[in-house]
Amino acid sequence: MSEKLLEVNGLKTYFYTMKGVVKAVDGVDFLLSKGESLGIAGESGCGKSTLAFSIIRLVPAPGRIVGGKINFMGKNVLELNEEEFRKTIRWKGISMIFQGAMNALNPVYTIGDQIAEILVIHKNYTKKEALEEAGKLLAMVGIDPRRIRSYPHELSGGMKQRVVIAMALALKPPLVIADEPTTALDVVVQAQIMNLLKKLKKELGISIILISHDLSLIAEIADKVAIMYGGKIVEIGSSEHIYLNPKHPYTQGLLGSIPRLKGEIKDLTWIPGVPPDLSNPPPGCRFAPRCKYASEKCNKEPPMIEIEKGHFVSCWLYA
Repeated sequence: MSEKLLEVNGLKTYFYTMKGVVKAVDGVDFLLSKGESLGIAGESGCGKSTLAFSIIRLVPAPGRIVGGKINFMGKNVLELNEEEFRKTIRWKGISMIFQGAMNALNPVYTIGDQIAEILVIHKNYTKKEALEEAGKLLAMVGIDPRRIRSYPHELSGGMKQRVVIAMALALKPPLVIADEPTTALDVVVQAQIMNLLKKLKKELGISIILISHDLSLIAEIADKVAIMYGGKIVEIGSSEHIYLNPKHPYTQGLLGSIPRLKGEIKDLTWIPGVPPDLSNPPPGCRFAPRCKYASEKCNKEPPMIEIEKGHFVSCWLYA
């Protein structure tokens, strides 16, 4: 049995706004083993990125984690104070590839200085040692080490994304969270970035949480897939379970909207309606207002049912 790396139980992250409480993540559970990759998919606004920021404890104000546990390598990291978490977990244990590389890089510092800063602060390297290591990290992600003297504006979008990946790997963390790592990149560069992540996962043995609204992208790397809707995980299982035997009507709708290159050609479908307002979500199943199978039962929240080994779905059709 694979060794547990990350276990999330009942996680709740709410945003306290002038218009009310937005339940962005509302009772999320999942398990990630060492060396395993998890893809998290869903429409914009379903809570994917908030879940990622919760795991690394960088939820922006006015949001805060209000419940649940995040057990990383056997330790509930929510019980650590901020200083202890910063020194022992953030970037050493869990790092993050942020969405939008240009916004993640400081335009007035060279990329070498930005990577070196991590090593100077966390590993007490000298500036010279840190810059040498920065060059090696750039080489690892396919960039000429001499680029340590370049500024972010001198790099292409794909190269900037590779720099952000190098920064995430600087301290060799066992878990890397990639939040929409191919946003705003063309399809050729997207493929290059995904191939790089697969290569690094295999060579370094790291675990990856890949967050995306694109299920076809997640299929490239994920061992497991979780489908989020309205701040909750509605289905989770192995990639084979989700892509070959989807059970939740929302999962079926997402997959039905993706063009197929192989196999039986089917007409594309879409999901009617809009995602719920998370400051005032519908009672019971949050997908019910958009679901063609909805019934009176759906006024109550469905339990999470294991319909086959390792394949869980939250839907009254199977309860």
